[in-house]
Amino acid sequence: MRILRLRPGDSSSVEIDANQNGYSSITVNDGPVESILQGHLGYLDPTTRLYGQIWTGGPNVVIRYYEARPPDGDPIPICAVARLGRGGLLKKPGSPPGSAVLEFSGAGVYIVDAFR
Repeated sequence: MRILRLRPGDSSSVEIDANQNGYSSITVNDGPVESILQGHLGYLDPTTRLYGQIWTGGPNVVIRYYEARPPDGDPIPICAVARLGRGGLLKKPGSPPGSAVLEFSGAGVYIVDAFR
């Protein structure tokens, strides 16, 4: 990630689900996710696609990103997570098993050194 000038703690904003871009609240499901970077993140330009995995099992949704695909470039491995202000992506009450309703379609994306 050094070649991209990315270090743990670097951040930007992301639309969580490319298929639900701009909605006020969204429903996400356990499994793969394609997100859209909204601002610069190191050398990664806005509109770069981020690919990862969503887990909805606990009170918070967990999203981990493993790959970035710039609009005009090759896939690049990354290690990043999505979060909101106080850490987690809190799901709304009443979300069905295996999915979660989130209040916002966007979040922050943060580079991490490893997944814990």
